[in-house]
Amino acid sequence: MSTIKLTVAQALVKFLDNQYLEVDGQEKKFVEGVFTIFGHGNVVGLGQALEEDSGDLIVRQGRNEQGMAHAATAFAKQNNRQKIYACTSSIGPGAANMVTAAGTATANRIPLLLLPGDTFASRQPDPVLQQVEHPENYNITTNDAFKSVSKYWDRINRPEQLMTAAINAMRVLTDPAKTGAVTLSLPQDVQAEAYDYPEEFFKKRVHHLERRPASKRVLTEAAQLIKEKKKPVLICGGGVRYSEAAEEFKEFAEEFKIPFGETQAGKGTIVWDHELNLGGIGVTGNSAANKIARDADLVIGVGTRFMDFTTASKQLFQNPEVEFIGINVCEFDAYKMDALPVTADAKLALKSLTEKLKEADYSSSYQNEIEEVKAEWLDESERLFSLEYNSDNFTPEVAGHIDEVLAEFNADTESVLTQTAVLGELDKLLADDAIVVGSSGSLPGDLQRLWRPKKPGTYHMEYGYSCMGYEISGSYGVKLAVGDKEVYSMVGDGSYLMLHSELISSIQEGQKINVVLFDNMAFGCINNLQMSQGMGSFGTEFRYRNQESGELDGCLIPIDFAASAAAYGVKTFTVKNIEELREAVKEAQKSDVSTLIDVKVLPKTMTHGYDSWWRVGVPEVAKKDSVKKAHQELENEIKKARQY
Repeated sequence: MSTIKLTVAQALVKFLDNQYLEVDGQEKKFVEGVFTIFGHGNVVGLGQALEEDSGDLIVRQGRNEQGMAHAATAFAKQNNRQKIYACTSSIGPGAANMVTAAGTATANRIPLLLLPGDTFASRQPDPVLQQVEHPENYNITTNDAFKSVSKYWDRINRPEQLMTAAINAMRVLTDPAKTGAVTLSLPQDVQAEAYDYPEEFFKKRVHHLERRPASKRVLTEAAQLIKEKKKPVLICGGGVRYSEAAEEFKEFAEEFKIPFGETQAGKGTIVWDHELNLGGIGVTGNSAANKIARDADLVIGVGTRFMDFTTASKQLFQNPEVEFIGINVCEFDAYKMDALPVTADAKLALKSLTEKLKEADYSSSYQNEIEEVKAEWLDESERLFSLEYNSDNFTPEVAGHIDEVLAEFNADTESVLTQTAVLGELDKLLADDAIVVGSSGSLPGDLQRLWRPKKPGTYHMEYGYSCMGYEISGSYGVKLAVGDKEVYSMVGDGSYLMLHSELISSIQEGQKINVVLFDNMAFGCINNLQMSQGMGSFGTEFRYRNQESGELDGCLIPIDFAASAAAYGVKTFTVKNIEELREAVKEAQKSDVSTLIDVKVLPKTMTHGYDSWWRVGVPEVAKKDSVKKAHQELENEIKKARQY
């Protein structure tokens, strides 16, 4: 067998450059490139390998390890898990920064390859710079933190170990049922060690996305269960999108007149105004989907993992006869809610079920219910879009908490903008093929309820982890995936302050993104949560420390986000009314560099409620009567919810 002498790092780069994925007869390069932040733990190892010969891999410089890994996750998500970027960091803090991103990718079932540097396998210079020492177990390093958030984890302590580790990494990354973060820890001395690798290891490898069909037995059982039900509801999860099963899902819904709600990952797979599309379902869902779901006698989840926001903490489905079918390529997810598990590819399973039910001439028993709830929600949406602040008699959507702050905010900023009105206006202004990106705060709820995707694939929400800081990094990754289409990051002020470093990367790379920053001077959605459960406004508004009281109850902290971003080379705008918003969006669309629109939105003007419940840990013992009352309400709701 002929061999080639390479360092571990050089061999890894050469291997990654030759990985391909075949989906439905179409073959594409799987590893697009590598995001890098170099430090002493990887710059002369993996860095040297990339400098010497990166092949066709694109090398991109990151600004923050977490941020660049979020960008890689978003790139893979937007590509329906069929292309990835790898991410490399130095040891210690650089590696630890990527742990959050690993959790984000794994929770969302998105492939992410992480290549953190590690301590010396030889241990000769230990303890090395940035090493965390464990006297009871010297094998533990910072990189062991990745184990709980990775679907595959390995440490390359000898050069020859790379071969089995790399192949196993690809096995997991290209398998939709197992995918998530993959971590290959690279001790910095081993990166530079040479080995005579078999040339065959570097051959072009084509991995195949094998669409798993459902068994005949389970298809028969599922079809029989559906035939017994009169008012089923479908849930369109992210798996419908990743399987590219939109047409099969639509055909199934239309053929048997079954309405469907959307998860955050599934939203945008089918356009918003489809006659059977009820919109977002669950805690951040709307009244149309939640009312139909409440009375449904069968819930058919397709490509969803039935997280608590989708099921309203298992309390949403109130029909005593309700049963569940879980169609999912991942067996673990198919079994959730004690569902009849149809472990299969969504596209194939829906095709097969459609054929079986056609034979039975099945149709649901809905009369006018679907049209009625959709019309009701459309009216409510238009009301939300038309809300304007009036200092004399304005009542915010989330009323009775800190109503007095609206006048203070208005006086400080001169803004009259409500959050729902801004979203309604943006819905009109943005191009139909523009992609909106979000992740955390109150915006995911507003977007799931109110955003109207007019073309498939234009809604990109990370809500499996709801990771603050994903929004801008994710938008950069989406932009790398979609090219000329406009990308809009919908981000709150709190999340922007946590992580916006990849905005610089977008400038560096000439990859224009648009940041729409909603500034309400607070962690607004968490303020809603704490106050709705009987607490006061504590530690969630952005206020100066009051020197008299010693508490954070001084004046609101004004931040000129536009001025800050302008220093990076971003084109910026500050808006306080609808006219300024319209002009800013118009000018942003003309810009050839990244833009930021600093929108001052009045607090408590986001959407709220809509026939759902979310379980949180309300104290059983408290001094405040309001907290005691909230706990009693919790106990009452738990009685209505499924236990498993």
